[in-house]
Amino acid sequence: MCGILFLFFCGLLIGGLDAVDMKQDRIWFVGQAFNGPIAFVADFLNQTLVQNQPMEIRVHRVGLAHVNWLAMLFITLGGLMNLVVILDAFYPQNRPDHPHRRSEDR
Repeated sequence: MCGILFLFFCGLLIGGLDAVDMKQDRIWFVGQAFNGPIAFVADFLNQTLVQNQPMEIRVHRVGLAHVNWLAMLFITLGGLMNLVVILDAFYPQNRPDHPHRRSEDR
């Protein structure tokens, strides 16, 4: 949990709320959504606080070019790490019928 939240909040610190944007960066948001409800809250805050502002104000609140891409990458990696944890929870290794268990352990 700490690693996932670390990546998420570092991404927000690097790129601001604009790094989580469901409307303009839908492909990136697919991976970011696996962070959980916190990604949807960040997207809602982005749409209400940043995207509704006039262009003169908005240009000071968004991450630009490589900084924004790096922030989106951090947040997406956090979401993909969480997806790996979720998938790992579905396949426990210590089941009695697991095929890789040695016969003397049964």
